[in-house]
Amino acid sequence: MAEDLEAFRKDVRAWLADNCPPEMREPLKDVEDRCWGGRRFKFKNEAQKLWLDRMAAKGWTTPEWPKEYGGGGLSREEAKVLRAEMARINARSPLDSFGIWMLGPALLKYGTEEQKQKFLPPIIRGEIRWCQGYSEPGAGSDLASLQTRAEDRGDHWIVNGQKVWTSYADKADWIFCLVRTDPAAKKHEGISFVLFDMETPGVTTKPIVLISGNSPFCETFFDNVRVEKENLVGTLNKGWDVAKYLLQHERTMIGAMGQAAGVRPLGQIAKSTVGMDGEKLADTLLRTDIARLDVDLMAFKLAMERTTDRIKRGLSDPAAASMLKYYGTELNKRQYELVMSVGGAEALEWESERSRKGDDARTWLRTKANSIEGGTSEVQLNIIAKRILNLPGA
Repeated sequence: MAEDLEAFRKDVRAWLADNCPPEMREPLKDVEDRCWGGRRFKFKNEAQKLWLDRMAAKGWTTPEWPKEYGGGGLSREEAKVLRAEMARINARSPLDSFGIWMLGPALLKYGTEEQKQKFLPPIIRGEIRWCQGYSEPGAGSDLASLQTRAEDRGDHWIVNGQKVWTSYADKADWIFCLVRTDPAAKKHEGISFVLFDMETPGVTTKPIVLISGNSPFCETFFDNVRVEKENLVGTLNKGWDVAKYLLQHERTMIGAMGQAAGVRPLGQIAKSTVGMDGEKLADTLLRTDIARLDVDLMAFKLAMERTTDRIKRGLSDPAAASMLKYYGTELNKRQYELVMSVGGAEALEWESERSRKGDDARTWLRTKANSIEGGTSEVQLNIIAKRILNLPGA
């Protein structure tokens, strides 16, 4: 086994050397450096498109998904090798996708064969950009109180209602959405999980401007939207089961933000802003904070790998995703607090070219939302107390 993995590593290393464009080995400079795919996505340069096309052709945008749907068909151990070799050359992710991070795993578990064949290959190739229709103005942490209703019209439903905090709804091609299909049922029951095109008549979006000045979130409105019944995922009125399973993956994804992907090394930033004392940063306390963060980031990375492996093997409590989400959220906020500290007054620049249009400051403000999206930190702590620690009264 070890010999097979070493041979695989050599093949991966050689393939990456030949196929990963030099531009895709540079640190992310701005939001346009992230490839989201979809019908309306505009590639920043030819290298970005080439990298996606080459990785998708190998199935390595989703290395562990089955080959019959276009995935890589790799084992967990092989996928780890691929990630390690990509990290070794600082290769960027070829595709950021809610379809990969959230919907895909739900389809693999709950979808029909027809749904898998229809949706998974385009997700893998980056041809469909998805958004998530969960939260509503009156149903955030208490998501099961959602009121968006789907009225049965025989071979289809008519959907009316509103979602809020819908990330990138204005840029998405399709939405995976929770709707109430049985208003008389108890609130966790009577909910179904459906898919539909965002260009369907009756769907409109309105961006929500945040304190960062950016608008990743939207209000999303449904006015007599036709949804075909073939796009029901899982069992009618049992969409809460699909929703909970998907949330495990969403929370793990949000937690992964704490791994500092795309963040410039803090020590390098500090050299020019804080100054050096010989070969060390002149600010002793700041140097200690950076070292402590580096250690915690490494420990969290290992915890992510271990817990994710256990979840995939069915050996971990699903509530473990709440631990990753909570700690990763706090770690991500902490690292951007340090980014601001290291950058000094210059980090507060908001519009200049030198600050990349205030990228650090805007991202620092954006991290505050990590404590809310995917379930608030308070909700995650309650889940941990009840499901993992078995605390009395939780």
